[in-house]
Amino acid sequence: MQRKNFTEVVEFIFLGFSIFGKHQITLFVVFLTIYIFTLIENIIIVTIICIDRHLHTPMYFFLSMLASSETVYTLVIVPRMLSSLIFHSHPISLSGCATQMFFFITLATNNCFLLTAMGCDHYVAICKPLRYTVIMNRGMCARLMCGSFGTGLVMAVLHVTAMFSLPFCGTVVDHFFCDIYPVMKLSCIDTTVSEIINYGVSSFVIFVPVGLIFFSYVLIISSILKIPSAKGRKKAFATCASYLTVVIVHYGCASIAYLKPKSENSVEKDLLISVTYTIITPMLNPVIYTVRNKEVKDALRRAVGQKHFLTDGIIFSGDL
Repeated sequence: MQRKNFTEVVEFIFLGFSIFGKHQITLFVVFLTIYIFTLIENIIIVTIICIDRHLHTPMYFFLSMLASSETVYTLVIVPRMLSSLIFHSHPISLSGCATQMFFFITLATNNCFLLTAMGCDHYVAICKPLRYTVIMNRGMCARLMCGSFGTGLVMAVLHVTAMFSLPFCGTVVDHFFCDIYPVMKLSCIDTTVSEIINYGVSSFVIFVPVGLIFFSYVLIISSILKIPSAKGRKKAFATCASYLTVVIVHYGCASIAYLKPKSENSVEKDLLISVTYTIITPMLNPVIYTVRNKEVKDALRRAVGQKHFLTDGIIFSGDL
């Protein structure tokens, strides 16, 4: 019987932002603008890091990997979401839904562990500066990158296997992409076991990186406080502040989305949280990392072959 119910459902339909009615065109324009801006930001960051030898360091290697991962991450979700805002009934096949979920989980987990790798890089740079080039060599960077992506693949396989072994009766997804819990709601049977698996995997993906980052930053802050120069302490804290801002936003949204009690679920709240971590956060991350980063600004100036002056936080061309 379960097999029959499972095979009867061949596609899902996203409700998306239909609850906003006539405002969907406005949302389309806003989200499209943010998406284009995000793509441009990430492409510029990856290009600058690749072509400028001054940025060929572990920190910028991980930043380029994060920018690349977030570019593909948004590509998996946002174009279909934008399409659904214009063409209100936009079905997706079961295999298409499983594929979208697989890539979403893989890349989201990869982003989590890349942030952890960046935290490790900060720890070595601040706490063990004399051994930095020995510890953070190319082999270590490659292992951390492969470990992040490999963990994402394993988590995606666990999630997607648990999800699509369920029989589905419903076809309407109260969401704008194939996220875990909105799809799980469509199952014909009790999903307690799948919920436990998904909750366990989500807890691992969130708490392990957060624990490692927290431990690293306890050591980092204690090392910064030992720096005799006030200017040196200020520079170190400024570098850490950008990273911690991204970490708080990223893991905060993930925790609210995947670890909140089931009783607190609501369509409007879930949509708002999902928009934050699929659209807003990928746009903010490049800005947070580069807006106060002198090395990236200098690399941009070298790339365009112009001299710029920084006045009151605004960059003006030297030719003006």
